[in-house]
Amino acid sequence: MTSSRLEAFSDGVLAIIITVMVLGLAVPKGSTWTDLVHTSGLGLLTYLLSFVYVGIYWSNHHHLFQLRPAVNGTVLWANLHLLLWLSLYPFTTAWLTETRVAQVPTIVYGLNLLGAALAYTILQRTIARQPGGERFREAFGRDVKGIASVVLYLSGLALSFVVPWLGLVPFVIVAVIWLAPDRRVERYLRAHHGAVPAGNGEEDPAP
Repeated sequence: MTSSRLEAFSDGVLAIIITVMVLGLAVPKGSTWTDLVHTSGLGLLTYLLSFVYVGIYWSNHHHLFQLRPAVNGTVLWANLHLLLWLSLYPFTTAWLTETRVAQVPTIVYGLNLLGAALAYTILQRTIARQPGGERFREAFGRDVKGIASVVLYLSGLALSFVVPWLGLVPFVIVAVIWLAPDRRVERYLRAHHGAVPAGNGEEDPAP
């Protein structure tokens, strides 16, 4: 099948995730700035952090499949594995907010972020192992930011056992690092005059 169907399904899931998260925000009972801060202040901050993460995955997911016009069953399941971790964002974000960044919810939130990062790496490597994967590996090269992100996630988890609020700092840093759009695919396509991996839209053989 073509990757466009996979992307459309993934886009819909990510849109639902964002919608569920925003619907979970507490509405202030009063009409003052103080009411907003006391009732929704923390919720807005955690929502913003998770929203940025979803946006980052959405953007990089799009870049990922610019080089993969066709997908097989293995790629489909690797993509679903990523969506599983991302679909937990509303739950872990809400728990983090409602407990005012308590230790266990912060650790669970960090594990959710780490799980999504590892799932994305698995998706990348699954695609790279498909026919034409050598071009994919050439385009992405060494994933320095991905390695740094895992180190920061682990640092945040370690800090969460000591001071939960400090544990959020590395998670925020990862989001900031990835806010800059990944231009590697565009640069590769420009350098190769729009070249794409072998497949030409046809479905790869089933695993």
